[in-house]
Amino acid sequence: MSDVKEEDVKPIKAEEDAKPALSSLPEKDLKKLEAEQAKEDASLLANLDQEAKEFDKDSEISRILSAFRANAYDVLDLQPGVPDEDIRKTYRKKSLLIHPDKSSNPRAPDAFDRLALAYQSLLDEKKRATLDEAIADARMLLMRDLKLTVDSEEVKDPDTVFMGKWKDKIKWVLADNEARRQRQMKAQMQEEGRERRKEEEETAERKRKREAEVEWEKSRDGRIGSWREFSSGAKKTKKEGGKKKMKTLG
Repeated sequence: MSDVKEEDVKPIKAEEDAKPALSSLPEKDLKKLEAEQAKEDASLLANLDQEAKEFDKDSEISRILSAFRANAYDVLDLQPGVPDEDIRKTYRKKSLLIHPDKSSNPRAPDAFDRLALAYQSLLDEKKRATLDEAIADARMLLMRDLKLTVDSEEVKDPDTVFMGKWKDKIKWVLADNEARRQRQMKAQMQEEGRERRKEEEETAERKRKREAEVEWEKSRDGRIGSWREFSSGAKKTKKEGGKKKMKTLG
């Protein structure tokens, strides 16, 4: 050990002194870095959450606009027969999600209007009863087409295939009902048109008779005067013709 010189030790010590000690980093700098990282993570998560919300909004808007608007259940994405409370909850949730004031999607107003119309239809007892009847008719027609009964497994526990066919059949029934309604309305309008024309003709005929009566009354004095003149002339002629001429004798 006595052979180690002092000048050989100094450079090694200098190198050790030059190395920065980890403990020399201020504790507050570590906390600052952690805070910045947490802020960046929160910003990233917020952006991802916003993107997810926008995706949900756009997806729901597209779903509503692609739904069969005559089927209010389809527009609200509900199964037939749900209670009124479920209808209200679903409408409130979806209306808040796609509200035009909270979405930049240009189709949001149209989707929002369709959603509101479907909601109002389901709360209308008469309209909902008509829709439920059409849905029941579609189920019966589908069962007949597929040769199924109420005891068939596909009917008791319908799968996605059966539900898809049922939804298509509902569209057909609703479209057929609407076409029938249009035909009935057209026939009714035609019948009303015939009745209206008949009434107009009768009214015109009564008017013509009234005008003829008025004209007849207007010419009454003239007719009476003419008759008096005629009668006076006839009497005069008769009086003059009544004198018998003497017959010459011889």
